[in-house]
Amino acid sequence: MRPSSVLWVLVFAVFSGSSLWLSSNAILDQLIIATPDASFDVSNITSAVQFGFIIGTLTFSLLNISDRFPAGHVFFISSLLGGLSNALIVLAPLDTHTLILSRSLTGFFLAGIYPVGIKIAALWFKDDLGRTLGYIVAALVVGTAFPHFISSFELSLSWQTVIISASTLAIIGGLLVRFAIAEKSIAKRTPHHEGKALLNIFKSNDFRASSLGYFGHMWELYTFWAFVPMILSVYAGQTAAHINIPLWSFLIIASGGLGCSVGGMLSLKLGSARVAFYQLSISCACCLLFPLMLASSMQIFLCYLILWGVTIAGDSPQFSTLNAKTAPAEIVGSAITLVICLGFTLTIFSLQIFEFLISNFNLQTAVSLMAIGPLYGLWSLHPLKVKNPRT
Repeated sequence: MRPSSVLWVLVFAVFSGSSLWLSSNAILDQLIIATPDASFDVSNITSAVQFGFIIGTLTFSLLNISDRFPAGHVFFISSLLGGLSNALIVLAPLDTHTLILSRSLTGFFLAGIYPVGIKIAALWFKDDLGRTLGYIVAALVVGTAFPHFISSFELSLSWQTVIISASTLAIIGGLLVRFAIAEKSIAKRTPHHEGKALLNIFKSNDFRASSLGYFGHMWELYTFWAFVPMILSVYAGQTAAHINIPLWSFLIIASGGLGCSVGGMLSLKLGSARVAFYQLSISCACCLLFPLMLASSMQIFLCYLILWGVTIAGDSPQFSTLNAKTAPAEIVGSAITLVICLGFTLTIFSLQIFEFLISNFNLQTAVSLMAIGPLYGLWSLHPLKVKNPRT
């Protein structure tokens, strides 16, 4: 298969697997009604996925799963089990415990989709990684938003249809990677792993700078994605504007795919460090401007949220590129997975703190304080941007 064909198969597979991520968020209102003992909210079910993903990435990295076994096999098995885990709330009697278990298991197996997809891309496109990961992460972003798109249609689709659609897509994507893309990874079937080497990766100044920048980016990313419907609802409530909230949630989140793709192309000229720094700067400004924008017209407010959606995700592939280029070559897959694990650990704290601030203060305060993450990321990334402007 030609590299261009491999890229598009991988893009579709990552898109398909990522549709599992927020599948329950898109049908939250229906789930609350359908669950007899409903005692959860958006932060609970999102944190469950994040927690599962953290445990998954930690397990995958410490056991060197993505480096010891063929990457295509890992991607396929993870897609299959992730799809089945997501469908658990349809296949088993629904209650709060089943929902949280389903979300956690889904998150666990997503650890074998997104990070492993990055490794497969790195194996096939070593000389064009920034642009390639722009497309890969764009697929992740659009896939994450896709359940909102499905639920935006006034077709009386049941919540079960949304869940089964996402699960089916994920399994199809895994099958394509397993049987359509030639395996390029060299499996290291050894009884030991390089856990000690992983503990030393942050001693590299460049790797530490890119990783800490990524952590600042992650502080706001999933919190913003999880609460986009609430932000739209609050704005619609105070302005009496008619907004198709599922559709606009999809458009705002999915617009990050544009930021990833354009950022990937710009990285060829500007370098990944600069592109990541500039996009994170704009995203940070959007956090700080939120109280002012909440009083703007609907057209301006929606354009502002689209810009935020473009830049809040657009720097992600460039951070992944920087991490891949600065990590030790022999454990690049495990190093990337570990950094992603730590980044997603931060999202749980961010989600819970955001929920606390909304409950005890207001939405404006919560969103403005979300800027702490990108501000820290900019401070951390700046030395790498200055040192290697074309990295």
